Amino acid sequence: MKLAVIFGGRSTEHDVSIVSGTSVISKLDKEKYEITPIYIDENGEYYKYTKNINEIKTLKIGEKIDNLEKIENIIKILQKQDIIFPVLHGKYGEDGSIQGLFEMIKVPYIGCKVLASSIAMDKVYTKMIIEKAGINQTKSEYIRKYKEKYIHIDKEFNEKICSIEEIINIAETNLKYPMFIKPSNSGSSVGVTKVENKNELQKGIETASKYDNKILIEQGINGQEVECAVLGNEDVIASEVGEIKSADVFYNFDAKYKNQESKTIIPAEISKEKREEIRKLAIKAFKAINGKGLSRVDFFVENETGKIYLNEINTMPGFTDISMYPKLFEASRNKLYEIIR
Repeated sequence: MKLAVIFGGRSTEHDVSIVSGTSVISKLDKEKYEITPIYIDENGEYYKYTKNINEIKTLKIGEKIDNLEKIENIIKILQKQDIIFPVLHGKYGEDGSIQGLFEMIKVPYIGCKVLASSIAMDKVYTKMIIEKAGINQTKSEYIRKYKEKYIHIDKEFNEKICSIEEIINIAETNLKYPMFIKPSNSGSSVGVTKVENKNELQKGIETASKYDNKILIEQGINGQEVECAVLGNEDVIASEVGEIKSADVFYNFDAKYKNQESKTIIPAEISKEKREEIRKLAIKAFKAINGKGLSRVDFFVENETGKIYLNEINTMPGFTDISMYPKLFEASRNKLYEIIR
């Protein structure tokens, strides 16, 4: 089977994708697949990764790709493949953009289709679908950057142009500290800030606006951060539930990829009944966005109440050596989980 593995890309998660992509290539069965590694640089140019396929090892964050040969006609190469594995994170790779290209040229690919990819990449619109599905989420406010001002969008989609001071007042009126400020379209916690007061809130909004003009202000949850991997199309299975123990104030980019003190615990330190509830909610959320193939669904479990809140859905989770998606299914492989329909 001819398989193209695509990695890199134009997003802020370019370096993470390099690690994920080379990890996938290094672990694929070379007898089963004829692998074509394809690298996309930060300007969107396509290259063949010409290193001997048996010598490709998992690179580390920040390591650069060499042994590259420019591809003049990427469509021609992609159309020769039996299937494509886009190990791409963030904008232009996980947001439905490249999935639309694969659909246009009629080549099968791994992962969610255009709709689910675009919904899950946009945190604002994920919230709308998940609310309709009746799954708990944290309280939030949605704003857009508009020139030097901001637009506040209320729950009925009424818009009002506001100053930063007015936005801060709305957030402080409707939400409690700590809050999390997030670019609506970003991954690996890039551009995300945890804030505890008015000054930090303003700086957090300004930081998020550098990555996206759509910004989400969320009320923080005092609780455990847990994750569940799902796999399948109609008959979807869910992995064991894992827990993140961040070495930082929250699980940001450095805590994920650079701080050795961050830990993952599988299974999560919650009751078996709570883990089973999370598994069912992960599948429900995945199906609510019309997910296909695979995703990792992230939750919070509130300390005081034990209430479960959905955080995010990642349609192309990381495949690094420390990534939760492969770790969760590795921990689940000796257990038979029922297929939840």
